Amino acid sequence: MFEKLEAIASRLDDLNALLSDPKIIAQQFEYQKYAREQSELAPIVATSQKLKKIVRQLEENETILAEETDTELVAMAREEIEILKEKRQTTEEKLKRLLLPKDPRDEKNVIMEIRAGTGGEEAALFSTDLFRMYSRYAEAKKWNVEILSSSITGKGGYKEIILSISGKEVFSKLKYESGTHRVQRVPETETQGRVHTSAVTVAILPEAEEVDIKINPADLKIDVFRSSGPGGQSVNTTDSAVRITYVPTGLVVTCQDEKSQHKNREKAMKVLRARLYDEVQSKQHEEMAKNRKQQVGSGDRSGRIRTYNFPQERLTDHRIGLTLHKLTQVLEGDLDEIFDQLTLHFQAEALKGNMDDLQSNNSEQATVEL
Repeated sequence: MFEKLEAIASRLDDLNALLSDPKIIAQQFEYQKYAREQSELAPIVATSQKLKKIVRQLEENETILAEETDTELVAMAREEIEILKEKRQTTEEKLKRLLLPKDPRDEKNVIMEIRAGTGGEEAALFSTDLFRMYSRYAEAKKWNVEILSSSITGKGGYKEIILSISGKEVFSKLKYESGTHRVQRVPETETQGRVHTSAVTVAILPEAEEVDIKINPADLKIDVFRSSGPGGQSVNTTDSAVRITYVPTGLVVTCQDEKSQHKNREKAMKVLRARLYDEVQSKQHEEMAKNRKQQVGSGDRSGRIRTYNFPQERLTDHRIGLTLHKLTQVLEGDLDEIFDQLTLHFQAEALKGNMDDLQSNNSEQATVEL
């Protein structure tokens, strides 16, 4: 590890020199690339230097214990050693987390799919609540949210809504939201005040660029048709809706929210690329899971991950045993505490896992030919 830290420190010195070079400053693409690398390496070097300082202070105090006869000085050294040992442990853990292989998808934008599950109309209304919650969080992070596709029920809930969320490190924050979100509350239609349980599924897909996944146009079947449902007269009287079928697997994506056929096609292709990219990533995770007992941080969407209990103003994340009694704030987009705890948990799991396998998975970024 120390050899790796020395190499990182040396690389940071090189980057600092490059970022001061007028030739690099004049080339914005190169400058931004080096600046991103610098921002990743700087915390590692700073934490490494802090650890070295703590170790040096520990050695100095241990020397005092071994050589000094002054009882007061020895007592002070013992007290300082206990404090420094705690600091060393905390700093070492932080450094290990910083040295974990980066998930290359962390910088990507996200396609978020929210779908009502069991619970009928109540589930659709809760889908709307989750859409609002994530939108508020995105607004606080200064991310951009665009609705790609939606299906609204008679009472204004979302049977399904698909979003594009773009900004800085979107996937790194949202990647653990995939799964089943359960709500417990009294529905608006309940006359006897009984608490009902409903469910909504959330899928988080890293947005795939054309360089990430290449699609053969011959494998696409594209249909256009007249939009249906809410949208206004001008939408419903033209063949603006687009349905794209990926023939090899039968995957279908439909978009009809825009008046323009071109825009609907563009949005549908964005969703299609993300779903195909997610399928490829999932297959890689499955292959790795065969070789070790636990799949670390996979974001499996099949299991229940969180419960929102309205009568008790309680939120529980079942993966990490986190319970918060501030449901109102959470639904207003106050998600940082939850996301920070999830990140720490999955980083700890990654440290326990097979680091070679994890690094191999994270480095799988070759363009996929379909």
